[in-house]
Amino acid sequence: MLLSLALLFLYGLVFGWICKKIHLPPLIGMLGAGILLGPYALNLIDESILTNSSSIRRIALVIILIRAGLSLNLADFKKVGRPAVLLCFVPACFEIAGMALLARPLLNLTLPESLLLGAVIGAVSPAVIVPRMIKLIDRGYGTKKSIPQMILAGASLDDVFVIVLFSVFASFAETNVFSPVLLIKIPVSLVTGTLIGIALGFAFGFLFRKCRMPSVTKTLVLLSVSFLLLALEDADFFPFSGLVSVVLMHIFLKRKTPEVQAELSPKFKALWQGAEILLFSLVGACVNPAYAVQAGGKALLLLLFVLLCRMLGVFVCLVKTNLNGRERLFCMLAYLPKATVQAAIGGIPLAMGLACGETILTVAVLSILVTAPVGAFLIDLTYPKLLDAKKTVVL
Repeated sequence: MLLSLALLFLYGLVFGWICKKIHLPPLIGMLGAGILLGPYALNLIDESILTNSSSIRRIALVIILIRAGLSLNLADFKKVGRPAVLLCFVPACFEIAGMALLARPLLNLTLPESLLLGAVIGAVSPAVIVPRMIKLIDRGYGTKKSIPQMILAGASLDDVFVIVLFSVFASFAETNVFSPVLLIKIPVSLVTGTLIGIALGFAFGFLFRKCRMPSVTKTLVLLSVSFLLLALEDADFFPFSGLVSVVLMHIFLKRKTPEVQAELSPKFKALWQGAEILLFSLVGACVNPAYAVQAGGKALLLLLFVLLCRMLGVFVCLVKTNLNGRERLFCMLAYLPKATVQAAIGGIPLAMGLACGETILTVAVLSILVTAPVGAFLIDLTYPKLLDAKKTVVL
């Protein structure tokens, strides 16, 4: 097991560094490292790690949500208003609807399985979008109309919305029985998760102000409570979204004690650097390359169609705004990349033993391989042409 972990980290670091040098997202190299080390290639990963890979990926998902909460500024929503709120869920809904329409004839999936695949594919990638939007803010591109801030705000909660839908559709696909109770559970889960998350955020803000403790201790406390919230969701005592609670707990912790965000963000960034390697390399290890080649053509056609649906969803969100055509096109391109959420939840249906599990994992990995580098390239290529600079930029 220790040898396998050492190989995953070392190969992930090296392959990620190579991809970065050739201007590709490092996560592509991490996926490649997992495929190479996995059971369908060199078979150097211990079986116990593969068996528990879904739990390891869930730990990475918690770190993603915590970082989203600590980086999200509620003032951005107030400043940008309606478009930022709509971007949290409308593009994902368009994409899931497109998946439900086309996945059935192309991949022979049932409606519940198509909806589940749509929920896996429907989220944007913070790993690709966040650093690029921060760069645009620093350089002054699009900031006059708050375009990078709007994309950051919308993308942060887009992931949470899709993950909540994923848990509902997973139950639907597992039982193949649709119940109105599933729909009722969504708003109830969001409300209970929101209330508990806000309460915990203010409670920890008060605790950290009154009790002096090392930043490492604060990090461990927040991680532990976040794991407990997900365990409470799994226990299913009542409709509750632990994912929403985790994000909102850290949003309101930041609001109550802004200094904590500056103190803890570097700690979670460091944790993410390790979790990212495990997340993407373990996803790569679960992929059967032969199956991916077999499903590749139809899967790529499906991805193209749902990405067009997502772009249409973004366009709808921007109706009646003061953005011109060039700026709207940039927003549509910026909402294309996928990576972190697909890696975190793409293997869950396979771990659940669903018949569609291998198909969903394959499409999830293909979506990362296609949209992460293409989306990153399009953002970097088009922002100087499509966005106005607020200030003179020194390159």
